[in-house]
Amino acid sequence: MKTFSVLCAVPMLLVVFSSSLLAHCEVPCGIYDDQRRFEDMLEDQETIAKGIGKIREMAGSSDPQSVNQTVRWINTKEAHATNIQHTISQYFMTQRIKADKEGYAKKLAAAHAVMVAAMKCKQSAEAAPAEVLKEKIYDFYRAYEGKEPQIDK
Repeated sequence: MKTFSVLCAVPMLLVVFSSSLLAHCEVPCGIYDDQRRFEDMLEDQETIAKGIGKIREMAGSSDPQSVNQTVRWINTKEAHATNIQHTISQYFMTQRIKADKEGYAKKLAAAHAVMVAAMKCKQSAEAAPAEVLKEKIYDFYRAYEGKEPQIDK
């Protein structure tokens, strides 16, 4: 019986701790790579845009494979939009954007605009919201770094 309890506990612990392993640590560890976060958000945006294209391609198809693939693309689009929202909230807003630093309000407004644009991507199957999201990520970069983007995805 004891072995069974241990075998059940291990997967449960993995589930609990795996979600915290995906986010950047909040120790704080002092290891930050802002550039990488922007690149990751742009990669997520690119995936969202591709997903929207695939969803639109399969629209109207009712065969089981098309329905399955459409659902998978919707789920992928949602997950990548959520990734962007988590990057903004868990990395930038809780760790990197400081209230006592210059440009706080501008950075906060630009970060919020990215989160809203990501939300709109979840709500739509049109290409325009994905393009707006890309623009908002670049706008946030400008507000955050104080210079033109050094990123391109």
